[in-house]
Amino acid sequence: MRKLIALFMLAGILFAPVFANAQEAESDSAAQEETTPVAEPAATPAIVDDEIVEEEVGFHQVVKEKFIEGDPLYMTPVLICLILGLAVALERIITLNLSTTNTKKLLAKVEDALSSGGVEAAKDVTKSTKGPVASIFTQGLMRYSEGIEMVEKSIISYGSVEMGRLEKGLVWISLFISLAPMLGFMGTVIGMIGAFDSIEAAGDISPSLVAGGIKIALLTTVAGLIVAIILQLFYNYCVAKIDSLVNDMEDASITLVDILVKHKLTGK
Repeated sequence: MRKLIALFMLAGILFAPVFANAQEAESDSAAQEETTPVAEPAATPAIVDDEIVEEEVGFHQVVKEKFIEGDPLYMTPVLICLILGLAVALERIITLNLSTTNTKKLLAKVEDALSSGGVEAAKDVTKSTKGPVASIFTQGLMRYSEGIEMVEKSIISYGSVEMGRLEKGLVWISLFISLAPMLGFMGTVIGMIGAFDSIEAAGDISPSLVAGGIKIALLTTVAGLIVAIILQLFYNYCVAKIDSLVNDMEDASITLVDILVKHKLTGK
């Protein structure tokens, strides 16, 4: 215990001058701060309006502003046409791409199945393959026992059914393509009527009176035309894809009939 007290006393004696110097330094610095005049902050230069750099406005912000300026009452139906039209178009595109079949590979499998296992083996191959071409092949093979003529008739009849399934939904895309510009033109007419009403009420032609109505008219027209252009691109893609699938179905059906005729003549 005595040793501990002696150590504390020794430490106090050693560090006492250090604490005293530190207190003196703090008091000197405080005195200097009191005597030193405080510098006033420099006056910030005034910012001129021309020097203000505007932030870049994003594309979605511009579209939102134009949508509001064009009056949501007239712009909303055009937007609904775009949403519904794109939904139908995307569904058709996915369906058509899934309906695409490698006809050469399928015909080779069918021919090998006919040579090895007969018509039943060929039907198993077509039933396990997805797509309209395989479905047409299945219908034709099911009529094989009734003769080649019945096979051809079955292929033609079922081909028409598959073509109707491929074209399903295109009428709705065509409807929205026609409807969007019409709704835009309706907003144009209503906007012009509002502009003329303002002129009649004021009794004077002033740009500030007619600007609002004309702006609504132009924005709704532009919106309708943009929607029609976008949907027209998707519509043309779907039509081209359907034409390609129909050509593949026709060529593959003709080849299938030739293979069946060859199989019947050879008797395998």
